[in-house]
Amino acid sequence: MELRQLKYFVRAAETLNFSEAAKTLCIAQSTLSQQIKQLEDELGVQLFGRGAHTLTLTEAGSELLPCARRTVHDAETCVQRIDDLQKLLSGTLNIGVTYSFSPILTETLLEFMKQHPRVRLNICYKPMAELMEMLQRRDVDFVLAFRPTERMPEIESHVLFDNHLAVIVNEGHPLASRERVTLADIEKYDLALPSRGLQARNAFERHLTPLAPALRIRIELNEVNILLKLIKQSELVTVLAEGTVYSEPGVRAIRLDLPDNEMDGCVHVLRGAYRKQSALEFIRMLRESNAVRERVREWLL
Repeated sequence: MELRQLKYFVRAAETLNFSEAAKTLCIAQSTLSQQIKQLEDELGVQLFGRGAHTLTLTEAGSELLPCARRTVHDAETCVQRIDDLQKLLSGTLNIGVTYSFSPILTETLLEFMKQHPRVRLNICYKPMAELMEMLQRRDVDFVLAFRPTERMPEIESHVLFDNHLAVIVNEGHPLASRERVTLADIEKYDLALPSRGLQARNAFERHLTPLAPALRIRIELNEVNILLKLIKQSELVTVLAEGTVYSEPGVRAIRLDLPDNEMDGCVHVLRGAYRKQSALEFIRMLRESNAVRERVREWLL
């Protein structure tokens, strides 16, 4: 059994498509099929059920997958440990980021690239649920997102800053001069909200009980930048985490007066997994960035 075969098997099992798996591995599909067949012959079991247009894992394949993942990851970790021991801040750093974290990330990205030009950064923006799945598959080294509403035993969450849900309006909006607003204050306005499944929307909907005012939701978007453009050019109101509009011109964040309105901004890592030196350095720089320090200062005040 070769490490290469296990790596090919893991990718094929994750995609359940030999063509797609081969493409991501940068090999020919015939090579992938041949290596998987050799692995099956060596183990004496069939790992995949092959239909005319479908590929499924057999019971043996499902049993092998977690072991194969660990083996492939441990091998990659060996290489990374040697690099770190030699203090070579090089290689690739894979970071998962929710859309809401984008404003506080730019400063650290630019500074990190300046200080560590040999590290290649792969930044992946997705909803939190997808990013947590990627973290558990070790497709990303860490995730920047707000604390999940449900505890995840496999994930460690380290708080970067405290945050709150806020009503976001343009600077000329009738609500812009307020320090706090309630749900009753926004019921008279049309709302443009982040799509269901995004963290701010999930946090907001926890407060929409049957006794809450009826809200006029006119549009839902899963792209925060477009959402903010709409807010700037209209009297639409949205609800996001305060940190989402850090340094964003033309809009104002007003604290939403609700109980349990906290949204902790966190670094999420896989429990017990090896931490790349480049990941530790990036997180250190992020903690010391002006963007994060400003969020902490606002919380202390």
